[in-house]
Amino acid sequence: MTTSPTPIPAPPSWPHCGHGADAADPIGCRGIHVSSHGACLAHLSDTDRDAYLNSLAAGSSVDHSGTPFTPALLSALLEAVRDSTGIPVLGPATFADAQFSGVAAFERTRFSGHAQFKGTQFLGEAGFEGAEFSADARFDRAQFSDAASFGGALFGFADFEGAEFFGDVRFGETQFSGTARFAGVKFSAVVLFSGAQFDDHAVFDRARFAGFTRFDGAQFLGPGRFAYTRFSEDAHFHGVQFAQDALFMSSQFSGRADFLNARFAGTTWFDRGRFSGEFIVSAASFSGGAWFDQAWFAKTARFVETQFEGRARFPWAWFEGRAEFRQTRFSGSVVFGGAKFSMDAQFAMAEFGASGRWGPVVCDRTLNLSGAVFEMPVTMEIAASQLLCQRTRWDSTATLRLRYATVDLTDAVLSAPVAVTAHPVEFVANGGRPDETKLSSRPAEVQVMSVQGVDAAHLVLTDTDLTDCQFSGAFHLDQLRLEGRTTFAFTPTGWHRNGIRPVHWTRRRALAEEHHWRAQSAGQPQTPPGQTPSKRKWRPGPHHPDPGLTPDPEDVAAAYRQLRKAFEDGKNEPGAADFYYGECEMRRHDRTSTTRSERGLLWAYWLLSGYGLRASRALGWLAASMLVTLVLLMGFGLPQGSPKQQATGTVPAGGGKVTLTIDKEDPKNPSGERFTGKRFDKALSVTLNSVVFRSSGQDLTTAGTYIEMTSRLLEPALLALAVLAVRGRIKR
Repeated sequence: MTTSPTPIPAPPSWPHCGHGADAADPIGCRGIHVSSHGACLAHLSDTDRDAYLNSLAAGSSVDHSGTPFTPALLSALLEAVRDSTGIPVLGPATFADAQFSGVAAFERTRFSGHAQFKGTQFLGEAGFEGAEFSADARFDRAQFSDAASFGGALFGFADFEGAEFFGDVRFGETQFSGTARFAGVKFSAVVLFSGAQFDDHAVFDRARFAGFTRFDGAQFLGPGRFAYTRFSEDAHFHGVQFAQDALFMSSQFSGRADFLNARFAGTTWFDRGRFSGEFIVSAASFSGGAWFDQAWFAKTARFVETQFEGRARFPWAWFEGRAEFRQTRFSGSVVFGGAKFSMDAQFAMAEFGASGRWGPVVCDRTLNLSGAVFEMPVTMEIAASQLLCQRTRWDSTATLRLRYATVDLTDAVLSAPVAVTAHPVEFVANGGRPDETKLSSRPAEVQVMSVQGVDAAHLVLTDTDLTDCQFSGAFHLDQLRLEGRTTFAFTPTGWHRNGIRPVHWTRRRALAEEHHWRAQSAGQPQTPPGQTPSKRKWRPGPHHPDPGLTPDPEDVAAAYRQLRKAFEDGKNEPGAADFYYGECEMRRHDRTSTTRSERGLLWAYWLLSGYGLRASRALGWLAASMLVTLVLLMGFGLPQGSPKQQATGTVPAGGGKVTLTIDKEDPKNPSGERFTGKRFDKALSVTLNSVVFRSSGQDLTTAGTYIEMTSRLLEPALLALAVLAVRGRIKR
């Protein structure tokens, strides 16, 4: 197989020197001829070179395209064009494709015409500190093999497109009064643009920053473009100012991207940006719109104390690390539709000044809205493991549609109706469904953990789980609206021992505070973290077993009383009945505000009928009372036999009206066999008539009369309590 011959390089477009041409390099030196000479400046004879340099003056036009320069040759050229102040001044200057083998010292050089360094190679250090370019300066496709410094330089139009910098680069305090083009530039080492000023367009599209980069304090008075730009190391934009639009769309930051105190006056695009390191925009200001559509944040994204005065867009953004928006101000509309937070998302003390739709968002861990302020109506759609709304303030109406979340509303301020509802199906955002994969292993139900300190007059809870919700310290609980399927904790199941006495708790709804108090009173151990509380025990509270931080029966009774009213207003009589039971239970155990006599009555009420709510208990006592009445009547109440009646009278002589006197024997106390079938029938008749408050008409002994009177008083009351309990369960 034959190989293709090496292509011969094309000669330059200008008449070139050709010095050193041979078979291997038929072109030789590519330096342009010095006028009226057949060689470039580097290969002129000493006499010709001196003559040429002596012909130059400050502001002279020079063209040394392709010429190889040594430091000495460059120094001689610049020496020839110095003005009276000692500053080198060049008119139109062309160094296209030239080579500078050593230090290229252009410090403080003034280029009064265009400056052409297109394709130039700087093999040593390149120094342009303090240089002035009055016209166009073109460094496109130039190569800087060592350090390059343009600190304090003044540019008009500057074109570095396609240039390569292999050493450190300094543009500190540089001013660009015209367009600055750095599109496609490759920076292999440290790059410093600190304090640089761009008066017109600044274009860094598709640039590659391989080393540490600083734009601290830079000012972009025209549009700044960094589209598709890559930053391989840390990039600092501390205090940078963009007076117009800033475009970072599809840019990639492999290290830390730091925009601390940055100011964005126009629209800012970071859409589809990829941030592999930390992204810091703390204390920044976005006066126009801020677009982060489909941006990806691998580590912490910090927007602390940032001001978004225009529209802030984060649709379908993915935060794999922590997202911090603490004390951030959103004055315009906010779009988070489809955003995904894999770690915690912090919006504590953030302010939202516009109405609209917030979400849907998915947070695999905790979404913290504590202390946040929503000034306008808002609809929030959130799927999260935990939602913290402690001291959150809603100044207008709000609807929170949630999935999977445990919600803490402690000390939230509700100035208008706020509805918290469980969303039954996955959210939809712009035709797509946010990823809920990591949350889908748990039920999609919403569990409210606390409304302590909340004025519940404006709160609506729909289809929520209130098993562990703490109500103590809330206001206007009687005006709380509970809609849909609301779940409360239940009393422990099964039989238990209280000392040697077996105990069985009647199944009913119970507040979390009652669980906490009973668990503390019973001395139960705290449930280990991550373990589901046993249904056979009371659920310990978060401050268990500290009695000072555990609600006492008086507080729990007040909560039961107000929530019972809420159930009654909602026509939920069974729920109201359970909470009436709980209220009475707490009053029965309250030794602070409940008197001893009242506790005694409550004990009796509980024992006889479960506060008029346990029909089985009342019927049991009724059956026991009837049995006792039956036995007592058979033993003592029914007489020995039916008393006989005797009529006596006198017949007048000669006939006439006969007057008779009927006497009845007093019932005789029974003797002999008392528990016979006949006596049972009579006793049963008396007992059944007593239940319905009727007299049987049976002859009774004195003891039987008192037994009947007692049963006629007690048994109808027990029957009434049983009927009342049944009614409380079926009434709507």
